[in-house]
Amino acid sequence: MKYNLSRIMTRAWKNYRKADGEITFGEALHRAWISAKAETVNAERIEAAKIEAGVAEDVNTWAAWKQLGYEVIHGSKALFQTVLIWGSKGDGATYKASFFGESQVQVIATA
Repeated sequence: MKYNLSRIMTRAWKNYRKADGEITFGEALHRAWISAKAETVNAERIEAAKIEAGVAEDVNTWAAWKQLGYEVIHGSKALFQTVLIWGSKGDGATYKASFFGESQVQVIATA
């Protein structure tokens, strides 16, 4: 498997600066590598959960939809959940993520 080394280094520097001296650059680089390796595992877990739930539409988390300029319609229930690796913590921690479908979101209204 090939990794985007530029992206990993950029993430390491971002984590290092964000930590404001609480971690060494070596630790920031370690966390960036864990995140890069976790991406493929997380993608496989999401796809497997999507198939198991019988979902065919595009899905994202609430936060990911928001980054794309959409909001989840109030009262919508997640189509499925799955356990993902939280690589940026550096300890292999996991969390349960909820996924919403494209049919459950709307463009964020601008004033």
